[in-house]
Amino acid sequence: QVQTVESGGGLVQPGESLKLSCAFSGSSFSRNTMGWFRQPPGKQRDLVATITSSGTTNYTDSVKGRFTISRDNTKNTVYLQLNSLKPEDTAVYYCNVVFPWGPSRYWGQGTQVTVSS
Repeated sequence: QVQTVESGGGLVQPGESLKLSCAFSGSSFSRNTMGWFRQPPGKQRDLVATITSSGTTNYTDSVKGRFTISRDNTKNTVYLQLNSLKPEDTAVYYCNVVFPWGPSRYWGQGTQVTVSS
């Protein structure tokens, strides 16, 4: 069973930054691809960024150049640095392990990011 605890969200103004953290427990963290997802109000949850066990990263187009995913396998933690935030980045952010067939069915509580002036 996968368990995640996301933290670091908050209310910021456009252009500001946040760093999200996700503490992971369950199946072997260091061998898994991890991903950050987000769910804007009234919309579906979408994949934002992934990082493989070897550190290869991938991003959805809307966040490329602004967000950075990283991981610390000694702490079983994955991070998401959010820079140059925009109002359209407002969402609940979740992390999860990403299997070839998709994310696990276990989701944490997420962390709310609100970008507003």
